[in-house]
Formats: sequence, C-alpha cells, structure tokens
Amino acid sequence: MLRPISLALMLAGLSSAALANTNLLTVYQEALENSADLAAAQADALARQEALPQARSLLLPSIGLGGGAARERVDIDGMGTDSYSTHYYQASLTQPLFRADRWFDYQAAKFLSQQAEVEFSATQQALILEVAQAYFSVLQASDNLATARAEEQAFERQMEQARERFEVGLSARTDVLEAQAGYDSARAARLTAQTNLDVSYQALTRLTNRDYEKLYGISHDLPVLPPTPDNLQQWVDTAAQQNLGLQAVRLSVDTASESLRSSKAGHAPSVDAFVRYNNTHGGTNLGTGSRDTELTTFGVELTLPLYTGGGTSSRVRESTYRLTQAEQLSEAQLRRVVESTRNLYRTVTSSVEEVDARRQAIISAQAALDATQTGYEVGTRNVVDVLEAQRNLYRAVRDYNTVRYGYIIDNLSLKQAAGTLSPQDLQDLSQWLNPDYDPDRDFIPPFTEEEAQRMSIGRQPPASEEERRMRTSF
Repeated sequence: MLRPISLALMLAGLSSAALANTNLLTVYQEALENSADLAAAQADALARQEALPQARSLLLPSIGLGGGAARERVDIDGMGTDSYSTHYYQASLTQPLFRADRWFDYQAAKFLSQQAEVEFSATQQALILEVAQAYFSVLQASDNLATARAEEQAFERQMEQARERFEVGLSARTDVLEAQAGYDSARAARLTAQTNLDVSYQALTRLTNRDYEKLYGISHDLPVLPPTPDNLQQWVDTAAQQNLGLQAVRLSVDTASESLRSSKAGHAPSVDAFVRYNNTHGGTNLGTGSRDTELTTFGVELTLPLYTGGGTSSRVRESTYRLTQAEQLSEAQLRRVVESTRNLYRTVTSSVEEVDARRQAIISAQAALDATQTGYEVGTRNVVDVLEAQRNLYRAVRDYNTVRYGYIIDNLSLKQAAGTLSPQDLQDLSQWLNPDYDPDRDFIPPFTEEEAQRMSIGRQPPASEEERRMRTSF
C-alpha cells in the first residue's frame, strides 16, 4: 500500500478560512490535490504493485470448470445410421507443490512492489521541492521586479535632474544623453523583470491548476544558519542510507537477483498435485446404446525439462547481465548522491556567510551612491559616476535576493538528497512568511541603526547653489 503523505493529514485540521490564504502550505496542498504528475506517478505505482498478487496467484491452487454439448452422426456398415447428442461436464483443481521459478518470481515481485512504493515516495518528496522552487521563484521575481522599478525611477529622476542642470547651464548635454541612456536601459530591464514574474507564476499554475495574484513574502528575518548537523560526513552517511532514489535502485538489485534465480530454476523439475473430474452423457443407440460416464482422476505430476532449445540458458545469461547492470547503476547512483550531498552541504554552508556579505554590499553600495551623488552636486563627479553607482546598488540588491532565495532552495535540496525532506520543512518556512510583505517596499532589507550609520559615512552636506556654480565654472 502506498504511504499517504503526512501534510494531507496535517492540513485536514486547518480551517477553510486558513486555506483560503495564498501561502506556501496552501499552494502545496493544492499541488497535492491537482498535480497531474503526482497522479500519474501514483497510478504507475499502483499498477506496478499488482505484480505481487499476480506472482502470488501462480503459487495458489487453480480451479477450473468446463462443459460442452455436441451433436454427432454415426454411420456403421451393416448397422445403420444414427444421430445422438453428447453432454459433458468437467472440473479440475491443480496445486503447485514445487515450482522454484514461480517462487523466485514471487520474491522478485515483492521487491518490485517495494520499489514502486519507494519511487512514489520519492515523487512526493520531489513535489515538496518543486513547489518550494516555484513559490520562491515567484517571490524572487517579485523582488527583482521591485528592484527594476526602483532602478527605473532612480534613473528617471537622474535624467530629470540632468535636464534641469543642463537648462540652467550647470552641466553639459552629454550628461543628459548619458542619463537618458541609463533610463532607457533601466526601463527595458523592468519590462524583462515583469515578463519573468509572469513566467514564474506559470510554474505554480502547472502544479496546482489555478492562478495566483499574490503570495506571502519571506521575511528578511529568516534565520540563515549552517546545516544541522553541522557535519559533512553525517549528511553523507544519512544520504547513503535514506536517499529515496538510492533505495529504489538498491531494490532493483534485489529484484534482478531474484529474477536470476527464477531463470536458473528453469532447469529444475516442477511438481503439481491435481484432481480432475469428468462426466459425459450421451451415445448412440446402435449396438451399445446410450450411456453415462463419470471419471475422477487425482495424483501428482512431475515435469522435468530436458531440452528447451537453449532458451533457458539464454534467459539465465540475460538475467545475469541485468543483475550486473542493476549493481552498476546502484553504485553510480550512490556516487551521484554522495557528490550532490557534499556539494549542497558546501553550498548551504557558504551561503550563510554570503548572505551576510551581500547584505553588507548593499550598505556599502548605498554609501557609495550617496557620496557619488554629493560629489556630482558639487561638481567633483559626473553623471556617469552617479549612474554606475546606482547600478551597483541595485545589482547588490539583486545579488542579495538571489543568494537569499538560493539558500532556501539549496537547504531543501540538501534534505532531499539526504532523504529527510518532509512537509514539516514547508511548515517551518511558513513561519517566516509575511502576508503584509510588499516587494516595492520590502525588497531591500531593513538596516539596524549601526548599519544606517555606516551608510551615512562619506556623505557631505549639500552645497549651496552658489557653491555649485563656482565649482562648475572651472
């Protein structure tokens, strides 16, 4: 029997009002109910599990009933011609006593059924990660769009400022053209970001068969911590034991091993016990007259295959190759799992420091922009410097959001590689989702008072109009 996924039971206790909100758990519940891929995987697993009762049936008694009627015409020299009807009934029961091939097929079917269950569990686990990837891709695209909008607005203000300064003779026309080019580029980036957001929503629609307008955003207060346990070898050992894909491949080795035994058993004798009953009524009136016949036969049959044209030996060789293939695939899968686990562990570990570094880069970029803007106002910097500083700031914001969302997905991917990913991980993430999150307002993380003070370093008080005229007249 396929194991039910635990979140369905968890969400069953939630009120309908709670499920009406568009958060991560809601999306996952709708994916469970509407994912076509999951439904197909479940049907495939159920179909494959039918191999077990089919193999078992070959070890159990078989009972058959039959009957028939016939009309016959008899012409005997010297005795005449006659026509008569014959009716017969028959029943048989056969019980396999020794069928080595069927027994090993039954053992192989057990492993095949377990493999189907494990692979379906792997599909359920993959759905958890797929939903998270689609959900946080939307959030990242939303933040990127908010960043692009802010950048476009900043470049538009810079363009207007350059025009005003050009009109009063404080800057050259080149500054206006540079600002215009920067604005046009930012506008194009904003249009691309809007398209990317629309595309990212389609992944959720594919999984859940419904459309979404807005999702809960992830708080900047989400703890960014090293993996638990903070030990690479423990993660590798866990993955080697619990990774569902690896478990399924190992079960295929057991299946192939039992199939090889079944093929070898093709050389062994088979023994069946049987009981057969036959009742025939009818006959000619010529000579013997009509008659009824009952025949009951029971006993044991032994069949010993002596020569099958080489088919049995060929099936043994084929099964041997299949077993070798399964063993090598299992080894290859183990190496891939170990590689993936190690890489993901290192990625998550490095992301912990990188998130903080990217956050600090925003502070530095903001401080640099403020200083450059001040320098532009007093004439020590040109508009190209300001535009580049603005680009650096919004690039830093995008990089911060990229690594932040990447940390979330990599952390879930690490748990999937280790075979420990569960709906509870989505539940834990949901605690940091904020229904009031507004990307246009919250795409930049809030800063502490100390960080805000760092951004103010290098700022100079704005120069008066007379000072700016004097500095730009040289």
